[in-house]
Amino acid sequence: MSIFIFAYDHSECSMSTLLLITSSPTSMMAWHAFGLAQALQNKHEEFRVFFYQDGVQVANDLQWFPDDQRNLKLEWQKLGVRLPVCVSAALARGITDASNAQRHSLQQHNLAQGFELVGLGELADAVQSCSRLIQF
Repeated sequence: MSIFIFAYDHSECSMSTLLLITSSPTSMMAWHAFGLAQALQNKHEEFRVFFYQDGVQVANDLQWFPDDQRNLKLEWQKLGVRLPVCVSAALARGITDASNAQRHSLQQHNLAQGFELVGLGELADAVQSCSRLIQF
């Protein structure tokens, strides 16, 4: 997996970074994304995240990890930032919130606390307003 970095010239805007997380939470790339988010937060730099494709799996509250392994979902929750997840990608991977479970006649919901299902329009807005996009 590669990291893709796109820079935009938004001279009138302050520097902001969008972290587009498309890799599985079990991959090193997903951990690199989290590490960069921590660094940006510690430097008080403006950033947003968006979970898409296999990256949405981090929001599955039914994943279990042994006590001796770090849990990426818990790490994101502790970071205290907004955690938007692509609704279509999540539903395709068996992840849903209560309202989508009801809408699609699913028996259960399993979206982890702190994560929210959103449409791709939100990603489009984030791309439009960021000065740098980094895909993991």
